[in-house]
Amino acid sequence: MATVSTHDARSIAAPAASRLLAFGASAVIAIAAGLVTDTFAARGPVDTGDGLAVMALALGVGIAGGALTHTRWSVVLLLIGYIVGVELGRRSLVAPTLAIRFDTTYGIIAFVLTRGIHLVLAALPLTAGVLLGRSIAARADREQPASSRPSIGGMLAAGLTIGLALLVAWPASTPRVLGPDGTPAPNGLAELATVKLGGADHAVLIRAADPQKPVLLYLSGGPGQSDLALSRVLSEPWTRDFVVVDLDQRGNGKSYAAIDPLAGMTLDRAVSDVIELTDYLRFRFDEPKIYLMGESWGTIPGTLAAQRRPDLFHAWIASGQMVDVVETDERIYDDLRSYAASHGDQALAAKLVEIGRPPYRDMPWANSNLLAWYDYLYPPYEPSAGYLARGTGSGLDPFGALGSEYTFLEKTAVLRGLIDTFAAMYPQLYDLDLRESVPTLDVPVYVLDGLAELDGRRDLMLDWFEALDAPSKERVEFAGAAHSVAFEQADEVLRLLTDEIVPATSGVAAD
Repeated sequence: MATVSTHDARSIAAPAASRLLAFGASAVIAIAAGLVTDTFAARGPVDTGDGLAVMALALGVGIAGGALTHTRWSVVLLLIGYIVGVELGRRSLVAPTLAIRFDTTYGIIAFVLTRGIHLVLAALPLTAGVLLGRSIAARADREQPASSRPSIGGMLAAGLTIGLALLVAWPASTPRVLGPDGTPAPNGLAELATVKLGGADHAVLIRAADPQKPVLLYLSGGPGQSDLALSRVLSEPWTRDFVVVDLDQRGNGKSYAAIDPLAGMTLDRAVSDVIELTDYLRFRFDEPKIYLMGESWGTIPGTLAAQRRPDLFHAWIASGQMVDVVETDERIYDDLRSYAASHGDQALAAKLVEIGRPPYRDMPWANSNLLAWYDYLYPPYEPSAGYLARGTGSGLDPFGALGSEYTFLEKTAVLRGLIDTFAAMYPQLYDLDLRESVPTLDVPVYVLDGLAELDGRRDLMLDWFEALDAPSKERVEFAGAAHSVAFEQADEVLRLLTDEIVPATSGVAAD
């Protein structure tokens, strides 16, 4: 009967212990890399720098793991370790898009955009790194010579990693502004600028056929909605007569990273951002005043900015003016229940009972349900031909995330920003009622009134407008518009701007 000597047993145990140590060290390296990622991308990579840093870190982890373990199967261990490290590092971070929820469509999309995209960015270079590290270790080990030819799997992983890196690094851009003849305007300005507001970088889209024209600053809806690509397409006619500026507000789209620290996400800060950007635009374009326009949520910081600093603005122009979001939500909810009862829609009635009457604590998921049912209440109406042509022919998705104004990772931040910024900002509006807080504005006021607007919004706007004291005020009705009047009737709004508003407020006609 054969026996195993103590020396032979130690010889067998030594490689096993060494292998176990290699796997343990690899796991520690992967967890540490995940923790490091959280120091610069706790919410997941949201811009090009974050994305490339994650890929480079994952590649390094893969090389180390492959060299230590000598096996391609270490990919699984390393990936699990990296995920554990990332999740441990972000435990204290509160964000709806980081809450794992599969009970709503938005929750599933948020999971894909945060954890899913991050996983792909790490998995591909990590796999390539493991195969490279294993090959390097094998070449260094004289007892296990490696083939001089790279494996097909290694080449595929490397190729996919390079392709992904190129996709992540592809820069954002905005098309040139065209003149009346359809060719690029000779003095046109089409720029994606970065402006520091309140200590944080913000993305600003600036477009004009002639930079000498009056400046019009547009504030998008939301809170959290990024309109850079959509507004560029839908308001393109305005660039002939204005320098059109669109701010990606704090926590929105290209400015998503400015959401941190969350303590800085306040209504007062949003108003200050508008004022700071206004001063930047006045200085850059040598204008004493600019025109300020807001859409939906944008009408709240816009109205408050005009109230705080009327000396900066020729006029305040409101599209889808909001007044009291809680009362609006309650009225729309009640109108939906009435609709369900009058139309015998038991499914809708049951869903309304399930989510309950606003305001909601479950931000922003319950609000997203309510928003999805708004179409039940809109009366039939026909937006302008220009809106239909530009909107359906632009190739843009409803959120505009496919626009060239966003890099690959900024595209993921468009919807992430809408979810997280909405959750941070919307509850701060619960005590706001412009009928009480803004009874007076010391600037000319123009309200673009869509006659197809929901009663829950329009009735409050009419109450506020009728009582408002201003140097001059005008409510302009548009039969072919609802909430997004400025875009739904962009050509008519341009006529109003050039023929009436500019001459009345600046004394100089926009030619």
